[in-house]
Amino acid sequence: MSSVEQLRNLLGLPPGVIDARDFGSVETSLGVELPPEVKGVCSLYGDVLISDFLFVFGARFMTEKNLWLSELVRDGHPVIPKAVLPDVNGMLHWGHSMEGDKFFLENRGDGNWTVSAFRRNWADWYESDETLIDWLVGVFTGRVAKDWMPEWPTAHWFEGDA
Repeated sequence: MSSVEQLRNLLGLPPGVIDARDFGSVETSLGVELPPEVKGVCSLYGDVLISDFLFVFGARFMTEKNLWLSELVRDGHPVIPKAVLPDVNGMLHWGHSMEGDKFFLENRGDGNWTVSAFRRNWADWYESDETLIDWLVGVFTGRVAKDWMPEWPTAHWFEGDA
């Protein structure tokens, strides 16, 4: 079973999901080619809130949120230590939690993008060696980030435009 299928099995699909949304304008605006797994996850779960806690950006909000956060970091955010796209060598801001955590993907080279986060309640920086899909599967199964993620329900629900 692929990682995407495993994620779908864990979460289900949001009502009205439209697979393969166009991320061309996002890539142009941010000046980067997004990894296929990012487009896959953000097409399925983008622009919806998962189980009242985790919001994943899709094509609708990703550019706007990256532009806003890149400016905030340039102005001197006290904990986010690296640039955010569209700034050169910036991280991709791909989502947030309802508690104010900010989720990123850092390009580690050779097409390897791994999850990092600003953990608001801890006021610190978190880095993992996991790709987006593997990290999300780990979060929803309780394998990773269990010290700062909620206890997940057995059945997930979604809010927002799919």
